[in-house]
Amino acid sequence: MSKKDHSTKSKERYQRLTEATLAKNTRLAYAADLNDFLQAGGKVPETPERLISYLMGCAGLYAYSTIKRRLISIKKAHQMRNCESPTDDPKIKALLRGIKRKYGCAQRQARPVTRDNLRNIVSTMDDSTRDLRDKAILLLGFAGAFRRSELVSLDVEDIEVIAEGLLIRLRRSKTDQEQRGRIVAIPKVRSRLCAVRAVSQWLKIANIDEGAIFQSISKSGTPTGKRIDSGHVSSLLKRKIAEIGKDAQRYSAHSLRAGLVTEAAKAGVSSWKIRQQTGHKTEAALARYIRDVSIWDGNAAVAASSGRS
Repeated sequence: MSKKDHSTKSKERYQRLTEATLAKNTRLAYAADLNDFLQAGGKVPETPERLISYLMGCAGLYAYSTIKRRLISIKKAHQMRNCESPTDDPKIKALLRGIKRKYGCAQRQARPVTRDNLRNIVSTMDDSTRDLRDKAILLLGFAGAFRRSELVSLDVEDIEVIAEGLLIRLRRSKTDQEQRGRIVAIPKVRSRLCAVRAVSQWLKIANIDEGAIFQSISKSGTPTGKRIDSGHVSSLLKRKIAEIGKDAQRYSAHSLRAGLVTEAAKAGVSSWKIRQQTGHKTEAALARYIRDVSIWDGNAAVAASSGRS
């Protein structure tokens, strides 16, 4: 092998390894952001002046979080080419602060799926192969507070059946890029919303005993052996939410995770036990879910408005 070929292979291997530090969905988002920048006439390397022009076009059109992520994508593209990034220029940072101040940085959060929502959805589903699979996806996603990427990545080998329910090993997640993994307990419950029963029914009728748990289904109604992609979870939930008369645009796959947190907080489950299920690393990360739940508890306006007039 020539020195040139060896150098090329080393660079390719370096790029693969550095890309492995990011989750697949994050890499796709970065690639989409960079593509938008290039489609708008941007270049790598770029000058601060031209980047300012690009950001001015984004301000007010895109969420602050989207603009900030695009800057990260542009910076990474420059780093990969060993170029000085214009994103570090003081004028860019000042402009970003101005965009944040003028347009705000509040993120639109997906509305949580409630227990009643799930009951209504399940009542519309039958014992067809497709409905059994979709029911298992929704109920397991809720009970495990799983992200969509975690849910679709599950294999039969990741599940241990015990008397109390299921022990599910997540080999990797968004906040576990080193792949240490963690165990999530899915208990049996006496309810139509029992995820353990739903998963068992699906695996039995689909005759799946290894590999991907959630597989695509052919037109004839048989599992294909091919793993579904994460986009299926969102489209499935949106479709089912619409069927029960709710605004599907306000929900996403994340609504299942948010729903578990919301219902558990309402039931008085301690935050550390909720974190044990969700995998949140800190109280602060969980707080944005629970804050909305507790907003009515001891509300100041109740005491102030309900006294004798």
